[in-house]
Parts: sequence; structure tokens; C-alpha cells
Amino acid sequence: MCLAASTAPSRPDSLVPLSSVPYRQDVRITTWAEYGVICALHLAKRAAEGPVTGRDIAARERLPADYVEQILLRLRRAELVTSVRGARGGYRLARAAAAISIRDVIHASELTTFDLHCVSHPVDEERCAASHECSIRPVWVMLQRRIDDVLDSVSLADLLHDEPTVRQRVGLPVLHA
Repeated sequence: MCLAASTAPSRPDSLVPLSSVPYRQDVRITTWAEYGVICALHLAKRAAEGPVTGRDIAARERLPADYVEQILLRLRRAELVTSVRGARGGYRLARAAAAISIRDVIHASELTTFDLHCVSHPVDEERCAASHECSIRPVWVMLQRRIDDVLDSVSLADLLHDEPTVRQRVGLPVLHA
């Protein structure tokens, strides 16, 4: 699951009346998705240098090497990066950073950008079946589309700028210190 809303207590095994649980609305980006974007952005920043090894990315970004290697394999399978064998081998972007969206990277790293929980973990097989009418499902589908649209609108090239510039490009106010 890449983006998930969480309103439950942190320990699902504890029995706490819902009325006593403070309402929390968290949207989380998974480790796979975050590391995928970090690795792809690293390759974008070093595009002129040629292939970069997974171990080098892991060391410079302070990420676990095993995660990085698995993510790079996923990005390669999605044809977002290519690999070069040999002593000067490694990974590089398969196309220009401007042609790779954040959605592309997250989808390749995580295999989805938003988990429709009613599809992946149905409350009830009959109730959550596509053939059953559900007034809630359209809200989740709309949310998935909006998230995908936002992620599609941001490219790796957009993230090559400083934070104030990126905030402006994605429509957020620039923070002043």
C-alpha cells in the first residue's frame, strides 16, 4: 500500500472503544515509494556522470543497500532506468528526467500509488464485489485519480530545483524563514 489513510489506534490488537480514540487522519508514503523517488532523483542529479551503482546511491543517500538494489530492479523492469554491466557499470535513467513522472517512479517502486482498500482487503466479499452497488467506492476511486493526477503532474526534473522553487511549481506557498 502506498498511500493509506489511518484513523485506527496504533495497536489493532487492543480493544478500545472507538469513541475514546482521538480522530487522526494520516496519509502515509511507504518506504518503497519514498526510497524509489530518492533513488530516481539521485540518478537524475547525476545523469551527466554516467552509470551509478546501487551501492553508491545507498551510501550517498544513507539508504539500506538491499532496498536500493531491489528498487533499482523494479525501476529497470518498469523501463525507467537501464543497467550497464562491467567495471564502470551501474544504473542510469532510461529517458530524460522531464519525461519521468513521480507517479511513474512510485508505481514502479510500490506497484500502486493508492491502495483501494475495498479491493485489496474487502470487508466482505459480497458487499465489496464490483457487482454490488457501493456508495463509498466512488469516493475512493475519485481520490485515487486525484492523487495519480498530482503525481503525474510532477516530473523528476521538477524535483531538481530547490525546495522553494518546487513548492511554487506544485502550487504550495513558499515558506519564509
